[in-house]
Amino acid sequence: MTHSIYPCLWFEKNAKAAFEWYCSIFPNSHLIEENQYAVKAQLAGIRFLAINDGPTFHPNPSISFMVICENRTEVDRYWNQLIEGGSAQMALGQYAWSDYYGWLQDQYGFSWQLYLGKLSDTNQQKIVPTLMYCGAYQGQCLAALNFYQSLFHHFRTQGILKYSEGEYAGQIKHAQVIANHFTLMAMDSGVPQPFEFNEAVSLIIECENQAEIDYYWNSITLKGTESQCSWCKDQFGVSWQIHPENLSEILRQNPRAQAAVFKMKKLLIDDLLRA
Repeated sequence: MTHSIYPCLWFEKNAKAAFEWYCSIFPNSHLIEENQYAVKAQLAGIRFLAINDGPTFHPNPSISFMVICENRTEVDRYWNQLIEGGSAQMALGQYAWSDYYGWLQDQYGFSWQLYLGKLSDTNQQKIVPTLMYCGAYQGQCLAALNFYQSLFHHFRTQGILKYSEGEYAGQIKHAQVIANHFTLMAMDSGVPQPFEFNEAVSLIIECENQAEIDYYWNSITLKGTESQCSWCKDQFGVSWQIHPENLSEILRQNPRAQAAVFKMKKLLIDDLLRA
């Protein structure tokens, strides 16, 4: 299934090398298209976009990628490959939530959680973006999920677990939702963190037409903030990009459209076509 939501990662001019490396690690992965500004790939059946730019934004664990593995051998294989040049955040081992689990940052700074579980529990989605509300957004996970439920016309909550004791009692320990047929996880951090969401990891929403672009842009920026080139940020700090679903085709057919994108905040399809 093609999802209308997918992740975007920010790289320092090495996006293609990074995505080729990820493609060598995950099955059902390949590069889809590339230009000087971006690379699109499929990783374990999930679309990802990579931005080729400078050191403007640096990834941190506020948005990580949960990889669902159905046996220990698979966990070990991904761990041994992804940790090359990276570092362990939580060592591989047994935890209350999984018999075999580990969290690492790879050589590019992106975070992966390797989880022994069942794909049937995540709607057959191998890689699940996981949002951790922390820093200035600590304790706002439930409010964010309520906002996303109002935002997405196709939204379903599949489970919410709250902290039962301690400083963060009542906050979200783990939640899983489906937004526009795409599985996401979310949580409030269980400990103070020195980081929070930034543009190094964003989520792209692909839209069928200008009316849909207008809807998502206006809804997210009502209490959030506008940025450039389709980017905006919701009131909970998460960065989104609102694209027409045929943006790649527009850019291929009209070389001047890319320059027009750089001048826009919200993307205007007719203006891109006429650029």
